[in-house]
Amino acid sequence: MPDLSHHARQLRDLANALEAQSGLEDPYATHPETMEIVSGRHTSRGQLNYAVPEALQLQRRIRRYNADSGIAHGDIVALALDAFLRAKGYPPALTSPHAESP
Repeated sequence: MPDLSHHARQLRDLANALEAQSGLEDPYATHPETMEIVSGRHTSRGQLNYAVPEALQLQRRIRRYNADSGIAHGDIVALALDAFLRAKGYPPALTSPHAESP
């Protein structure tokens, strides 16, 4: 059997470097850039229209969270999706805090 310890060490080093680079303990915590964009007055917005399973009761849960937090429905969706996609390794390619999508 080939010795793969060198590769395992490289993977551990890479994982440690990525963890140190993230700077966030909770991968689902709101990223500071995201908060700046969402709270900006002149942030352009686009519509997302996706069919989601009704059993998840997402609309009801978003309305309840809005009532508890005062965060707008669209901002709740933006914060949740951004946190999820960043945690999965898909950060936005931002050039400035108020960059528009291509």
